[in-house]
Amino acid sequence: MSIAFLLTALVMAVTPGTGVVYTLAAGLAHGRRAGVIAAFGCTLGVLPHLLASVTGLAALLHTSAVAYETVKYLGVGWLLYLAWAVVRDKGALTVEGSGEPRPAARVIVSAVLGNLLNPKLTLFFVAFLPQFVPSGGSVGALLRLGGVFMAVTFVVFAVYGVCAAAARERLLARPRVMTGVRGVFAVCFVGLGARLAVA
Repeated sequence: MSIAFLLTALVMAVTPGTGVVYTLAAGLAHGRRAGVIAAFGCTLGVLPHLLASVTGLAALLHTSAVAYETVKYLGVGWLLYLAWAVVRDKGALTVEGSGEPRPAARVIVSAVLGNLLNPKLTLFFVAFLPQFVPSGGSVGALLRLGGVFMAVTFVVFAVYGVCAAAARERLLARPRVMTGVRGVFAVCFVGLGARLAVA
């Protein structure tokens, strides 16, 4: 396992994107447990991209404009839905001081969809990950690298979620600030969708 790969995986995970924004929103809205669950869901969302890369489906997506555009615009639609849900006080950014925690299954499904509908992850596994597989390397080597990438992703996202949860109590006492935070997250989701649409 090269240091270059670990550093690259860390940079990929730390860089704000759909998964980071969703995990921050979940931790901020529902606390530490939801933040860690969202991190787990986002990490699970990486698995289909890795399997697609191993089976060759990712290469097909990379070479097929229709397949790529379909996945891309499904991802754009999902991001716009998340922005709308935030503005409408639903989903990830409804901060509650008490009551039942958001069901883990809902958090995981939303997180998985966010990463599943991100064609950039597939392109990462097609164009970038193989560079770290030794010449003549096996599928097992690719799976090991993918597993390390997922582990790094989970740890980084969980830290994001826990840090967001730490700020939650202060925001509960300041509803006007929370309104502004909701606006920021909605703009982030719209911005991510726009960036994906023009990619």
